[in-house]
Amino acid sequence: MAKPAYNVTLGKIISEFQLEELNYVQGGHDNLVVTADINRPGLQLEGFYEYFGSDRIQLIGKVEMSYLASLTYEDRYASLSSFFSYDIPCVIIARGLEVFPEMIELATEYGRPLLRTTEETSRFASYLIYYLNVELAPRLTKHGVLVEVYGEGVLMLGESGVGKSEAALELVKRGHRLVADDVVEIRKVSNKTLVGSSPDIIRHFVEIRGIGILDVKNLYGVGSVKMTEGINLVVNMELWDTKKQYDRLGLTDEYTEILGLRIPSLTIPVRPGRNLAIIIEVAAMNHRQKKMGYNAAQVLNQRVMREIENNSNSMDKNNK
Repeated sequence: MAKPAYNVTLGKIISEFQLEELNYVQGGHDNLVVTADINRPGLQLEGFYEYFGSDRIQLIGKVEMSYLASLTYEDRYASLSSFFSYDIPCVIIARGLEVFPEMIELATEYGRPLLRTTEETSRFASYLIYYLNVELAPRLTKHGVLVEVYGEGVLMLGESGVGKSEAALELVKRGHRLVADDVVEIRKVSNKTLVGSSPDIIRHFVEIRGIGILDVKNLYGVGSVKMTEGINLVVNMELWDTKKQYDRLGLTDEYTEILGLRIPSLTIPVRPGRNLAIIIEVAAMNHRQKKMGYNAAQVLNQRVMREIENNSNSMDKNNK
């Protein structure tokens, strides 16, 4: 069986959701969770273990606890003993429900961490699944800059020294937010969504050649930075090539493929005198307009085609 590409430790999950630990299991915090799916073990407590996802986090709510309460002590002990004998990463009790002493006893005996949250079962399940989808998502690292501009995640790519960090700093000054500079960690959290973030060690730092390292959060305040952002638009920045023809109308849609997803993209030529921050702002606003169904290039093209058609019809009438 292939080893899962990514995992998250149980200790990280406990810390993230501030879960109460009901027993002590040596090395329990090092248990690896390798799937974003979770399991409500109602059928398993009844004795049905075919197709049991034992590699999943087990979540017990009011229904399962009510069923266990309806059993005699002997039947409940046997049911829980069978359940905890499987190599499960942990069991989480929702709603802050009281736990049977034999549940703690058997969980400890078999070395299964037993945890508790005060959250409602369904709500906690949705939070946990979303968190695991992000933590276990396929990912890659790109050299670039990620900023949030008018609610759009803009990923700027290009060679070193082309001006990505300077453009990001100008965007921050104009009220937008920095997510990552120099190194962007990109995760595919769904079949339609990419999310970018910065490595912890360089988060919210920017390198400006000639000045050095800047701490954007301390310079401009906490409102100038963001931890993560979806990637909605890719801007490929390159030095202006006089021999290359650049798109002047925007009628043809371009895409950049990242982790199997096609993300709308633009190629922006860079040369002295061009205000990249304003160009990227306009690109983000124009992208939002396109998502809402308005494409300025197409509107202009339609007007031009109508004018040509009207002129052609006038000439035909005059010739007659």
